[in-house]
This record gives sequence, C-alpha cells and structure tokens, in this order.
Amino acid sequence: MNTTLRNAITFAPLLMASLAHGQAVNDRGFQAGDFLIRARAIGVIPQDTSSRISVIGGHVNVTATPAPELDLSYFITDHIAAELIAASTRHEITARDTALGNLDVASTYILPPTLTLQYHFLPRGFIDPYVGAGLSVSFWYDTNPAGGAVTKVGSRTVAGPALQAGFNVKLGGGLFANFDVKQIFIEPEARIDGGAIVAKTHLDPTVVGAGIGLRF
Repeated sequence: MNTTLRNAITFAPLLMASLAHGQAVNDRGFQAGDFLIRARAIGVIPQDTSSRISVIGGHVNVTATPAPELDLSYFITDHIAAELIAASTRHEITARDTALGNLDVASTYILPPTLTLQYHFLPRGFIDPYVGAGLSVSFWYDTNPAGGAVTKVGSRTVAGPALQAGFNVKLGGGLFANFDVKQIFIEPEARIDGGAIVAKTHLDPTVVGAGIGLRF
C-alpha cells in the first residue's frame, strides 16, 4: 500500500480521538437547512474480491491511491442529510497469474460521484456520528494501454450501492473535523485488444477519508 495512504489511514483516527478528548466548543451544531462543505484527503483501496479474465485466465489487480476530495452536504431535517462527493483517482491495472504471466494492462482515471442519504445521531453534539447509504457511479477516462500485448483497453460506466459511516467533531465557528469511511460495490468490465479478452472484477473499493469542513 502507498506509504502516504497508509500513514493517513493510521493517523486520522488518532487525530479524531484527540479532538474528542478536548474541551467541547460553543457551537450550535447542525440543523435543517444547513449546508456543509468539506475538503478531505481520501485513500481509495480496491478490494478486488474476485475477478475473471477470459482466454488467458488469472485475476485483476487495481492499485490503491490517495487523492483530494470535495463534498457538499445539505441537512433536509435536523437528523437527515444528503451528501454528494467529487473526486478523481488514478489507478494502475494489472493481470496476475495469467497463462502469459503477470501483465501490465493499463493506467486509468476514475471519476466516482457518490450520493448518499445520511442519518446523524447527534447533530448538535460535540461529536456527531452518522451512517449513510446511496449510489455511486464510476466513469473511467483517459485510459492508456500498457503496450506490448495490450494495444487497446476499453471500459464502461458502472453504478453500484454505497454504504457509509463517519463522524464530525465541532471545532467552533461553524468549523468541524471529519472522518469518513465508504464501501462501494461495483463490478467493472474491461475489453482488451478490441474485445479479444474480457476482464471483470468485483472492484468494491473502500474509501477512507479525513478532513475539515465549514457549515454555512
């Protein structure tokens, strides 16, 4: 796993725990009609739980990557909010243990806008835990084949459910810190060399993020 990503995942819960032990600030919390905007550092960790590759066999591997992310939330009621995230990540795709050995397949960017509906347990508390569920759509773009035996790679847009859990820590003046985990369930398909080989994988990325936001 990328060292920066591993350090961010390790450090984020420790940061939130230290904030939770601090003195509560004077903040009215969140309520119906509030907008929240956040900037987070995220790590996208593909699970690749199962995959299949026609003709040559083997399995698909997609690299984990860190990235910046922006998101916007709106409180529909005091406890229910909708969140939309925007981020783009770059990944390397390889085929492992095939009849031709290990193959570099392509590098690609993924844009996965994700909309979730959240329930906030303590919107006016110092710590505001929440859970959510929704839909993620993954757009693949700027895909570059690795060359050699791989001359062309195409993929289609895929959608799947997303689950979410996290918490906000009030810092005062409408500012808050945030830690968030999403589990997205998608099964993309790639067609290699014009469809001569078809690869599918349960990519199912876990998205771990930490950052800071503002209520307005």
